[in-house]
Amino acid sequence: MSKVYLTGAGPGDIELMTMKAARVIKEADIIIYDRLANPEILKMAKEGVVLTYVGKQDGKHSVPQDQINEIIYQSALKYETVVRLKGGDPFVFGRGGEEALYLKQRDVTYEIIPGITSSISVPAYAGIPVTHRGITTSFRVVTGHETPNKKISQLEWQTFLNDETIIFLMGYHNIDLISTKLLELGKRKDYPCAVISQGTTSEQKVVVGTLENIAQKSKGLPTPALIVIGEVVNLKEQIEWFQI
Repeated sequence: MSKVYLTGAGPGDIELMTMKAARVIKEADIIIYDRLANPEILKMAKEGVVLTYVGKQDGKHSVPQDQINEIIYQSALKYETVVRLKGGDPFVFGRGGEEALYLKQRDVTYEIIPGITSSISVPAYAGIPVTHRGITTSFRVVTGHETPNKKISQLEWQTFLNDETIIFLMGYHNIDLISTKLLELGKRKDYPCAVISQGTTSEQKVVVGTLENIAQKSKGLPTPALIVIGEVVNLKEQIEWFQI
């Protein structure tokens, strides 16, 4: 009987992948992978494995999500062990829920293998804790795909004015809009921000600034890149440990 493993590959550093993820990758008959999964992971696969790329870059889908769902389903009909390999965690803006529902509706057996999300691991590799006693007791992870000027928004921007840490994933190309919106709502100009590009990898780059200047200071960074907004950014110089 076939089984699909919706698998988180972690944030980039191959050693941050879980042992369970490594095991199923070695057992897989087919691996359906995206752009954010470290390509070195594929070298762990057994000889003869089928590799299917369904990634997307800068909002351009090489394969639309509905087709990805069908590819996973058709693979389950043909192969015994199917690994859908996704960067980070499948359920943190990874659309893993949609894929799971698609399989469920078609009576396909599946398992979720969580991955370490970039929202906490990438700031950690930059020396930025997402929470810190005396500074903030909470953090939120926000999609950066939804622009602040969207007419109907799922984001309650007014609630972003407290002192919790905000991590925007997939928001680098909207960083100017995001920072401008927060300033318009009342965030102070010198509020600390950081952009971390290609985090946890040997190509990691970190730019620190404020809401007023972060868009300009981080211009030209390669993606993937996430944005951290919060007073915890000020701890970077004291805590940073990851030397490239």
